[in-house]
Amino acid sequence: MGFAVKLWELWSVDMDNIDSNTKQQELHFPMMENDEYQKAQNQEIKLGKEEGLDVSIYANPQFNWLQMEQIRMGLKDKLDASIYADPSNNYETMRQIRLSLYSGTNLIPYLKRGFADDDLGEIRLALLDKLPIDEWLQDNMCAPQIHEIRIGLCEGLDVSAYADLGYNWMQMQEIRLGLEKKLDVKLYANRLFNHAQMREIRLGLEAGLDVSSYCTLLYSATDMKEKRQSVINRKRASGTFSEESSASKADSAAEIIKDHNTVNTDNNNTDKVSVTNKKSIADSYRKKEFVISIEENGNKAYAYIPWIPGNVVTKEDIYQDLERREIVYGIKNDAIADLIDRKRLNEKVLIAEGIPAKKGEDGWFEWFVRLDLPRIPAPLPDGGVDYVNIEAFEMVDEGEKIAVYHRAEEGVSGKNIYGETIHAENGIEKKPLRGIGFTIDPDGVTYRSKMNGKFEFTGGRIIISNMLIVREDVTAVTGKLEVDGSVYVIGSIFSGGYIKATGDIIIEHNVETGKLIAGGNVMIKKGSCSKNDCFIEAGGEVSGSFFEAANINAGGNVKANYIMNSNINTMGRVIVSGSKGVLLGGKISAVKGVDTFNLGNRLHLKTVLDIGRNELYEKAQTEYVERREQLLSDLEALEKEWNKITLMYSAGKEVPEEMQRKIYAAIDVQKQKLAELDGEASKLVNLTEQTTKDPVCIRGRAYEGSTIIINGIKYALTAEVRRVIFKLRNKQVVMVAL
Repeated sequence: MGFAVKLWELWSVDMDNIDSNTKQQELHFPMMENDEYQKAQNQEIKLGKEEGLDVSIYANPQFNWLQMEQIRMGLKDKLDASIYADPSNNYETMRQIRLSLYSGTNLIPYLKRGFADDDLGEIRLALLDKLPIDEWLQDNMCAPQIHEIRIGLCEGLDVSAYADLGYNWMQMQEIRLGLEKKLDVKLYANRLFNHAQMREIRLGLEAGLDVSSYCTLLYSATDMKEKRQSVINRKRASGTFSEESSASKADSAAEIIKDHNTVNTDNNNTDKVSVTNKKSIADSYRKKEFVISIEENGNKAYAYIPWIPGNVVTKEDIYQDLERREIVYGIKNDAIADLIDRKRLNEKVLIAEGIPAKKGEDGWFEWFVRLDLPRIPAPLPDGGVDYVNIEAFEMVDEGEKIAVYHRAEEGVSGKNIYGETIHAENGIEKKPLRGIGFTIDPDGVTYRSKMNGKFEFTGGRIIISNMLIVREDVTAVTGKLEVDGSVYVIGSIFSGGYIKATGDIIIEHNVETGKLIAGGNVMIKKGSCSKNDCFIEAGGEVSGSFFEAANINAGGNVKANYIMNSNINTMGRVIVSGSKGVLLGGKISAVKGVDTFNLGNRLHLKTVLDIGRNELYEKAQTEYVERREQLLSDLEALEKEWNKITLMYSAGKEVPEEMQRKIYAAIDVQKQKLAELDGEASKLVNLTEQTTKDPVCIRGRAYEGSTIIINGIKYALTAEVRRVIFKLRNKQVVMVAL
């Protein structure tokens, strides 16, 4: 806060009353990119002050000078620049919103949907031409795609043939060019054709050719071009091909993109006209000078009569000028009379005002379950974590109302001073909720649970899963519990206890001996203490107040306030919290690293940390290799089938298009899976590079007897150290002060 105040004070200095040296000293900010960058920012602020603008709106180092320029230009033109004065909006986004304000269009709803920069430019031009762009606009469309839809609407084409995210912009262009030529675009409007294939089919249609000989997924664009040229050559040889319809001439004409010129709206939109009416020569010394300015995009008109010797303006003069300018609505007769009768010279008086449009309220969800459960445990005074009192989940009953959607409201139209209706923007509807375990009532807005179970709302999705609540201790007497869903044990787990769940396992008290297997997370609120006969496996995280002599295998992090004599294998990180937290004894294999307050003890109890490329990592790599080989085998089988189809087609045999499509799509899916798998393998490798940040972080003390292994390189502590980070450097484990 202090820096912000100082910054404002510095930028509020009268630039004309200090010398250049002082300016350089007082206006130096370390975060600025360079002196020229800072100079440009200061220049925009200085210009704003000279123009009498409220520069506090953009006198903020978070704005670069280009952003400042757009805000200043908006303020200068009496626009509400606060609409776009947000550092997260880059220069081009600000510019498009500013230009839209001149024409009374509203780009903010599109900005909220994720459109920016050139996307907004295309949308603005469409709205300026009153094109129904909203009917075809889809989230995640890029500027070139929107451009093709806009051009199609401008030309009156049926854009439904290509206004789909399934097409890239080059495919859209080929379909649009075909529609312009009134071709049967259905022959090539297939998402599986790339744009080059589409182009060859389109050029063939434009030339009047029978494209059926090559209009198939079996041929590449190069093959198609050869076949098209072959058909043309045969027609030329037979004298049946007209050069006027040749593809070469079609190319030059059909591929010209017809854009509407953007109206230059950078000029000041405040419409000012000075009117000087002269009477007869005898009365030439009498003047009639006044100004009527139109502001707020035609919603307000102000009159200003300057004091000039001999200047006499009447009500009739005002009304005549209003009539000439076609201002017919919201005229304030009392204000005009007061302006003239009381001779309010050199004063800006509102003489006409329209009714602004009122935007409808956006749609919203009313929730009947808690979404604000403290998923992160509360901290304890010593810096540890309170796992005991955390509320891990929300329970719902079958048929229970979860949420109700309130639909967006329609906007209320307004009217400007020209009598034109200002169409109000309707509220934006939210997308329906997605997920599993719920139903939607016939009214389309009420969401209800399908079962008694655990409610979660994560990543914008509702997940209601089956949860078994066990209201007693789990022992060998209880028997094995295997659940398709989650399990919540209100008691403890004692000798022989066994739970296997596809979801989470939550234990309210302790775990002594037993086996817990979870597809999701395992939370033991009070902790686990055993004689190395407690086994925990989790696809996600494992957490608890403490773990003593536990055997843990986890896909995610392992968290506790202390861990003693335990064997832990995790693809994540082991985190021991609090100033009393200690990681003592046993072997910890953690691919992502360890973060603990204390490591080992004064008795030099053997404690081993194996970080990075350990046995667990190597096992994961082996699994990646096996999965990759299986994917390659499946892909090879599909490609063989595709080759068979190609041979059948070459032999003149009929091949159902549906079969072609399925195999083609299956090959594409397998390639995508292969790419994703390679990406996962790459991430795993990156996790264990020497540049990995803080592989082992000790926030308190690390004692002799502790051994740290990073990527197979061992380091044994020979003396007590404090507040250090162990990491690899030049193939050696080194200590760096925390």
